[in-house]
Amino acid sequence: MDGNGRWAAAKGLPRLEGHRRGAERLIETIDSCIDLGVTTLTVFAFSAENWKRPLEEVSGLFKLGEWILRAHLARLEKRNVRLRVIGDITALPEFVRGPLEDVMESSKGNSAFTLVVALNYGARQEIVAAAQAIAADVAAGKLTPAAVDWSVVEARLQTAGMPDPDLIIRTSGEFRLSNFLLLQSAYAEIVFASVFWPDFDKAQLQLALAEFAKRERRFGQTGAQLQPTSTK
Repeated sequence: MDGNGRWAAAKGLPRLEGHRRGAERLIETIDSCIDLGVTTLTVFAFSAENWKRPLEEVSGLFKLGEWILRAHLARLEKRNVRLRVIGDITALPEFVRGPLEDVMESSKGNSAFTLVVALNYGARQEIVAAAQAIAADVAAGKLTPAAVDWSVVEARLQTAGMPDPDLIIRTSGEFRLSNFLLLQSAYAEIVFASVFWPDFDKAQLQLALAEFAKRERRFGQTGAQLQPTSTK
């Protein structure tokens, strides 16, 4: 969800106002996804590298996130949304971590839509942690090196049990993944939207889904004619 700060700067507004508008856009996007039949949405809300931003902005982001969660909790519950989080949330302030954990627990039975929020997340960090877990199991004799295959790695990723993304959308005209779901996106289709995230409305989402529907997904199988089964 890139471009909040640049959106605000272009309008002569504080960066945090861009983040506030971006947070509201997320709630609208959840509604749009549900209306369009998408069942899982993963959003990159705060990366492991975002701590390098000015302290005032980081603090403001967490306060904004906590406010958005509380303000829209009833709306999310009404729409039967389940919340999951990937990333190391132990480093987050308690006023954010506490409500997040409460909502994850209270919504775990919801089944209409799954919202996965990547907070203090980085794919390289995730891969390192998975490798360390595998190494520990090998050292303890619980696993042999020869037994390490993709299923073993996948089970130790933070997304274990979740579907791999079919479609990744990057807003603001940037053309990179920025340490997001690097292993899980091996066969994902990627759409780069030129608009900043606060301007990514339902029409923009429909354009991205229409582009996805035109893609021929082969998953490494030359000449195979495979049709997408879902959009996430």
